[in-house]
Amino acid sequence: MIDKIIKSATEAVSEIYDGATVMIGGFGEAGSPIELIHALIDQGAKDLTVVSNNTGSGQVGLAALIANKQVKKMICSFPRTANSTVFPELYNAGEIELELVPQGTLAERIRAGGAGIPAFYVPASVNTPLAKGKESRKFNEQEFVLEYGIKADFSLVKCETADKYGNLLYHATARNFGPIMCTAANVTIVQAKKIVDAGEIDPEVVITPGIFVKKVIEIINPADESQLVADELKYPW
Repeated sequence: MIDKIIKSATEAVSEIYDGATVMIGGFGEAGSPIELIHALIDQGAKDLTVVSNNTGSGQVGLAALIANKQVKKMICSFPRTANSTVFPELYNAGEIELELVPQGTLAERIRAGGAGIPAFYVPASVNTPLAKGKESRKFNEQEFVLEYGIKADFSLVKCETADKYGNLLYHATARNFGPIMCTAANVTIVQAKKIVDAGEIDPEVVITPGIFVKKVIEIINPADESQLVADELKYPW
């Protein structure tokens, strides 16, 4: 499909099914696709495996998705942060699974998945509990641990600007995991603050080429996760 613009967040996430693996962009509260996540909560898909940098903040966005018992497993680097309470409580109660991955390793596992690289060796986690049960090998007298690339059924990503072909630009650190998550999913769904006409984005500055994007929805005034958390709001409203 050439024109990838979708009219609503509800329609954008309608394909996500029970048991899917979903990558969700964001670094802390920067670049989190709040509207798409809330649409997924409304849609109701459950038993999801979510790949993200962290487990969300407060009672909105990813944290709200977890609180709604739609996530069976998190693959992330920071399961507990200053504003996260939902995941730690469920994890301690044995109600959700966790695969803890060092942040650099997580980024490379996603990038490798998108590049078609099945596995690679890294020095991170050597001689730690995270290396338990994993294959290791020495290169130049240094030990490395084997890690596998990650692919997903869907990715939910936030960007600053998109065109109808799905070419994307990001704003500052909101870029974070977005570009690699776009490459590593079968279906990438993007919310953009602004959608421009074809040709308005200089091809030389495109960060994510449209070939990696399936759907784009324009969210002109996206929610600020930090403000939602500060206001102690809870989704569903």
